[in-house]
Amino acid sequence: MNTIFLIGDSTVEDNKPPFRGWGWALPKYVKDGVTVRNCALSGRSSRSFRAEGLFAPVEKDIAEGDLLLIQFGHNDEKDDERHTDPDTTFKEELWQYCAFALKRKAQPVLFTPVSRRFFVGGGSMLYTHGEYPRAIRELARDKQVPLCDLKADSRELYLSLGEEKTAELFVRLKPGENPDFPDGHDDKTHFNEYGADQICRLAVREMKKIPACAALIRD
Repeated sequence: MNTIFLIGDSTVEDNKPPFRGWGWALPKYVKDGVTVRNCALSGRSSRSFRAEGLFAPVEKDIAEGDLLLIQFGHNDEKDDERHTDPDTTFKEELWQYCAFALKRKAQPVLFTPVSRRFFVGGGSMLYTHGEYPRAIRELARDKQVPLCDLKADSRELYLSLGEEKTAELFVRLKPGENPDFPDGHDDKTHFNEYGADQICRLAVREMKKIPACAALIRD
């Protein structure tokens, strides 16, 4: 059977409790015999993921009929060595991943980054990630690569839930609850297990619209 490879950052990776990325939940939504290899890693951008050699295991093992799910953008906007420009280097990095998968007769799928939890007055939300989601949508359109717009889908979910219910998807810790966060923690980016599963459900819903993905997803 085939393998689904995921590359990306902390919002995708398996991570360790209480933090979970949505890729952690994906195995329970795939058909029997399908392998999920989550290679995503916290703090990485489209550039640093490759520069650190993290794509090498995918390059070694990806094969015909496999999927490569690609979600970057959270760290590409950082003002350090991870930075990429949305209209130039970001698109170039993403396309290199896609092109390699296509060369191996695997199916690349681009994902826009999930929204951050930034509510403002009146129940509305700030847009996050700047021009990176737009750049991904443009690349998908121009190169005819399937797209799952998790940015739009997660934002719609948060707005439908409202500020308090949305917070239940994210890691929130009381003072003294976790030794790593003695003063408590109210995360607006990273999911708990419940939140990761809810975002994964959005991803799966979009993947079912793509024939190569639907063939590997449970009905």
